Amino acid sequence: MLLRFVSDYVRYVIRGGTKFYAWMGALSVLIVGMFYVFYLQNTDGLIVTGMTQQIHDGLYLANLVFLVGVAAGAVTIVFPAYVYHHEGMHKVTVLGEMLAISAVIMVMMFVFAHMGRPDRLWHMIPPFGIYSFSSMLGWDVLVLNGYLLLNFVVGFWALYAKYTGRPVNMKLFMPLVYLSIVWALSIHTVTAFLLATNPARPMWFHSMMPIRFIVTAFAAGPALIIIAFLIIRNNTRFWIEDSAIRLLTTIVTWCMGLALFLTLSEVVVELYARTEHANSLYYLMFGLHGLNALVPWFWSAMVLMAVSFVLLLMPSVRQDMRKLPWVCAMAFAGIWIEKGMGLVVPGFIPSPIGEVTEYHPTFVEWLLTLGIWAFGFFILTILLKGAIGILLGDIRAAGTPAPAPAQGRPVAAE
Repeated sequence: MLLRFVSDYVRYVIRGGTKFYAWMGALSVLIVGMFYVFYLQNTDGLIVTGMTQQIHDGLYLANLVFLVGVAAGAVTIVFPAYVYHHEGMHKVTVLGEMLAISAVIMVMMFVFAHMGRPDRLWHMIPPFGIYSFSSMLGWDVLVLNGYLLLNFVVGFWALYAKYTGRPVNMKLFMPLVYLSIVWALSIHTVTAFLLATNPARPMWFHSMMPIRFIVTAFAAGPALIIIAFLIIRNNTRFWIEDSAIRLLTTIVTWCMGLALFLTLSEVVVELYARTEHANSLYYLMFGLHGLNALVPWFWSAMVLMAVSFVLLLMPSVRQDMRKLPWVCAMAFAGIWIEKGMGLVVPGFIPSPIGEVTEYHPTFVEWLLTLGIWAFGFFILTILLKGAIGILLGDIRAAGTPAPAPAQGRPVAAE
């Protein structure tokens, strides 16, 4: 039966219309480009990137940090669905788990790209690797693999039960769900510690980092989920209820407000006294010694986050399903900048011995980054398409009755 499930799933996923093949074809082109520049990077070394001895973490780690938050953001669907029994969320829980799986896969690929020597990846595998428990990145990879496994088991267990028409064993299933909720918080907490445990980097070295990471995760993750849900509503027969989207919008709104509050609080605390420990933030906001490459990044992030927060406070925008995806895209982009390039890179400027250098990502880094995102969306499209097929009853075991019509698009919405 399991082999039949995989076979039916694959056969359903590879079928599609013109828009589907055009989308997958465009992603495939970027993926091919990713493999090419990855070959260059591993042939010539990390010298082909813009990273240096002074700034040895750049675009790759910035995306890694951000995507961990996107993966953790899936808990904003799982928690209301299983703990508060939100009916609208419960119908789409598995879609959030598919997003978490895709995001963690992208994170692992960025770890792979960031190492420079893929053959040394085994050093982070416990208990054999020499950095598995002594390195915070090793712990991060460990909890990320655990989160990937939990979401894979929970998500596909639910889909397999739907496929066969048999109920899941709730005595085994629910403990895994609750564990995945707690684990979602742990992955971003450990990622925050990856930065916050560096005393030589004053911009990162504070205990607010885990809270800031979790708050931004619960803004960026649901923002991407809302965009995906609205695309699904407009392009498939699967109807996602307004109640689910509105709850996610509420979460994005207030977490965005908290993220802005935490960022502005840090600005006040760091710049009020203006000691040498504030130089990283000062460089990010205004430049330092004539170097100001990241200043446009910071202010564009602040504008995107502030404008999206204000717009989400307006019911006329928040409840308009045509305007909402654009506002969510602004929030998503703002957090990507603020949490990625606006946090990782300035932490290295100036260096512990006072050197002030700048970082400019090369074409290799940009194309490899785009390729990894394309690979993630390629996997996400496959996972969502198959999951929707099962939820609609298009993929089901022989003899399994079709699901109730309520799972599809309401007649009034045609």
